[in-house]
This record gives sequence, structure tokens and C-alpha cells, in this order.
Amino acid sequence: RLGRMTGRRTRPQHLESCDMITASRSSPPSVGPELNGMLMEAEEFDAVTQWDDRFRYELVQGVLVVNPPPDLNERLPNDELGYLLRRYRDTHPAGRCLDETAPEQTMAIGANRRRCDRAVWIGLGRRPNDQVDLPTIAVEFPGRRARDRHRDYIVKREEYAAAGIAEYWIIDMHRRQMTVHRRAGETIALGPGDVVGVEDLGDQV
Repeated sequence: RLGRMTGRRTRPQHLESCDMITASRSSPPSVGPELNGMLMEAEEFDAVTQWDDRFRYELVQGVLVVNPPPDLNERLPNDELGYLLRRYRDTHPAGRCLDETAPEQTMAIGANRRRCDRAVWIGLGRRPNDQVDLPTIAVEFPGRRARDRHRDYIVKREEYAAAGIAEYWIIDMHRRQMTVHRRAGETIALGPGDVVGVEDLGDQV
């Protein structure tokens, strides 16, 4: 069985409640929402070749977590951020420090597989290999649900810092604020009318 199960295992409290699901190792390598809550190891997650792409997947403490895709209110500002970052890269004198940015990036954080809303790679001097190169900056756009906000504001902040990601941006469209957590322990809070310069992106190299 997946996860080399020898019995029922307790699901982490911060995950959504659902019944554990098991599947035979001989099953086709296809994953969809019906497998939410299945025990799985990182190697098994990485080996999956077929995903139901209507959903988003993470592996958290050995449990497969399936979430709905981001809605329009999240996708639009994420797209705008991608445009602004690429514009900075292409037009600013220091923009070449920005190697690449991509939405919906899955990252190996220890044994977990986390999916950030946007990843930014800086200072590599080449196109990143997203299978091995952790982003310099991870970005999340929190939803309205309390458990989603706890995950993005608390759980992922701790995980990303421990993994060595230089900056974590939380862009909260519901509160109209942006919080920047830096690996050195510095936190910057920005609200409407505040201005953040991008000239110091190179400082994250």
C-alpha cells in the first residue's frame, strides 16, 4: 500500500478533515481529488505522472492534500505581479539579476511538497531548474478561509524560512496589505499607498 501503511495514521490537525484513503501500489500513477487524504511518501508523489489538472496538490507530513484551483480574484493579481516582475527584468538597469518567475510552483521542502502561488529566482545567472532550484522569493495570495490563512501566514512562513528561501511575500488582497518576511528575521508590512522599491531585489542573491 502507498506509504507502506501498517495501520491507520493520525492526520495533522492543521489539514482539512477527511477520511484516509489507501491505494494499491499496482494502481495507475494517476491522482485526482478522490485521493485527498491518502498517505503518500515524497518519492511516490514525485513519481506521479498523471494529475487531474483541475485541482492543486501538496504533500504535507506524508498526507496528500488536494485543493481547488485559485479563483479569478487570486489569478488576476498573480498575473499582474508576474507582468511587473518581467517588466522590471527587461527594462530596469539591475533587472538582469531576476532569472525567472513562474506561477503555481511545486517545491520540495524537506519531505513536504508545497505549491506556492508564485516563485521568483534571483542571482543564478541562468534559467532555473525548477526540480532542484528553490526560488529566492516565494509568494502567496491568501484566501478567505481561516485554515488557508493560518497555513499561509504561519505554517508556510516557518517552512519556507527553514528551507532557506530568502524572502516570503504574503499579498493579502482581502486586507489590502503585503507582508514581506526575510530570512534574516526582518518583517516589512505594507498597506495602500505604501511604496516598495524593487531595486534591492539583487540583495537577495
